[in-house]
Amino acid sequence: MKVVNVVRTLHTRKPVLLGTPCAVSGVRSQVRVPEVQRPQAALYVRVRDLMGRMTLEEKIGQMTQIERSVASQDIIKKYHIGSVLIGGGSAPAPQASAKTWMDMADDFQKGALSDRLGIPIIIGIDAIHGHNTVYNATIFPHNVGLGVTRDPELVKRIGAATALEVRATGIPYTFAPCIAVCRDPRWGRCFESYSEDHKIVQAMTEIIPGLQETYLPTTCQTFPMTKVAGCAKHFVGDGGTIDGIDEYNTVTDWDSLRNIHMPAYLDSIRKGVATVMVSYSSWNGKKMHANYNLITGYLKNKLKFRGFIISDSEGIDRITTPPRANYTYSVQAAIHAGIDMVMVPYTYVEFIEELTSLVKKNIIPMSRIDDAVERILRVKFIMGLFENPTGDRTMLSQLGRQEHRELAREAVRKSLVLLKNDKNRDEPLIPLPKKARKILVAGSHADNIGNQCGGWTIKWHGQSGNITVGTTILTAVKNNVDPHTEVVYSENPDKEFVKSNDFSYAIVVVGELPYSEYVGDSKNLRIADPGYSTISNVCGAVKCLVVLISGRPVVIEPYLDQIDALVAAWLPGTEGQGMADVLFGDYGFTGKLARSWFRTVDQLPMNVGDPHYDPLFPFGYGLTTKPRERRAAQ
Repeated sequence: MKVVNVVRTLHTRKPVLLGTPCAVSGVRSQVRVPEVQRPQAALYVRVRDLMGRMTLEEKIGQMTQIERSVASQDIIKKYHIGSVLIGGGSAPAPQASAKTWMDMADDFQKGALSDRLGIPIIIGIDAIHGHNTVYNATIFPHNVGLGVTRDPELVKRIGAATALEVRATGIPYTFAPCIAVCRDPRWGRCFESYSEDHKIVQAMTEIIPGLQETYLPTTCQTFPMTKVAGCAKHFVGDGGTIDGIDEYNTVTDWDSLRNIHMPAYLDSIRKGVATVMVSYSSWNGKKMHANYNLITGYLKNKLKFRGFIISDSEGIDRITTPPRANYTYSVQAAIHAGIDMVMVPYTYVEFIEELTSLVKKNIIPMSRIDDAVERILRVKFIMGLFENPTGDRTMLSQLGRQEHRELAREAVRKSLVLLKNDKNRDEPLIPLPKKARKILVAGSHADNIGNQCGGWTIKWHGQSGNITVGTTILTAVKNNVDPHTEVVYSENPDKEFVKSNDFSYAIVVVGELPYSEYVGDSKNLRIADPGYSTISNVCGAVKCLVVLISGRPVVIEPYLDQIDALVAAWLPGTEGQGMADVLFGDYGFTGKLARSWFRTVDQLPMNVGDPHYDPLFPFGYGLTTKPRERRAAQ
């Protein structure tokens, strides 16, 4: 028979389950209420009180994060699971509503609350440019574009809006921000990096107080239900791997690691980030998931990080080559290194059994388990999960809210970089005239929400097509031009078509197709076919603007002479109207490159400050324009 830990009133002897949000309701004042149930008690008192009631199995359960698709009330209760992961592209149903998402989250939570101690789970998701897995969410520009803005306050507001939309689906935790310093654009995650310059990345950690709070309090002052726990990732050096190969080896000395890749972690910890995710990559041949000196020695002990450290998905499996070649060793190495919560995400039974065995054999000390569980519980208490474990139904309307879309539109305007604006140095094309007889819009990315959002949108690797709610660039152009202007769309017109139609000018929108992680690793950094031929066909026949949609600088120099105006739009997200705002002069161009734009891939890696620095467009470059109103006034 399962023993249930209870407290009893002196008069009624009625049992009260620990850890449930209303556990002490109605209990008479003569009774000593367990500290874990007293929101006004000091944080460390509540944590220690609860830990004193936990078995080894319950503690290891708290360290285990499983994927949504294998989670259920029964599984969560049986294994005392501490966290559920929503993987990239994992959803309860196609085009699921906010209510469907919240129903799923609440269902999982019921399994945790029905367990002996009723410790709530923490559900996490990759909301990295808005709540990007969820249909109808506001999708903001990826970090590569936000770094261009050099506007920490804007990024903070984006964090706050993202937190509201994540909470609208009943989820209290996001695996963001990525604070990698991408030093080589061949890396498939470069679009998740704000800049090659660590100072810009440091400034953009202001997203953390937007997502959550500015610090982790020492008393149980909980975060408001409008906030989520953040996660600084991927610790550390993931943006510096050889040849930009994802999950590979960063070869550099300690001073370079500390001065380039580490500074943003110091800022994140100062701002109270709740969790840190460990990188798949290695430092000088040592897998980060097994690096005791950096995880425990530096992050926990030197920097005094008090939140919990989480692995990447199946990250501990990859400690060995090939992965899982010696799973017992991988579990031992990862937990010894200082990882507190393991993103399993599917083989949770094996992980739990291996870790339990290692503890019972005294290979992993109980003190290491207690350190992990104390950190996890601390975050859960601070998040207010014990008092409010389920979703707030009044927040359902926050998903895709118009105010958030206006904010994303502002972010698009500020993230655009004008790289060229004339062919003959005396005839700028931008701002584009709104009154024109006939305009051609061409290119594979002109009428495609999926392409302009990039990876980590609805699906893990993203997907072409109008996959969620938003405004394409073609629609934005039509919305901005004079009602009498004819807008013709042709995805890949030939030269004869262009010449025979007497267009006033053309807008060509081309770029990379969606990708994420290793799928995006590229040795040539060319845009998707038929992008270059579309540029040649159109720009060889009519005055043209080329808009590049990409997660990084791409090859463009061989085509530059054909182009009248060139804009780097990065991956702008769902609000394409922000692009038309600037192209047609309602707002001016202000963006400055946060990455060096190479001439040829043979130059890579190349970063500002390097010897023999010879970019096509240097770090900090960007032409500016003034809004039409101000132009007319001067």
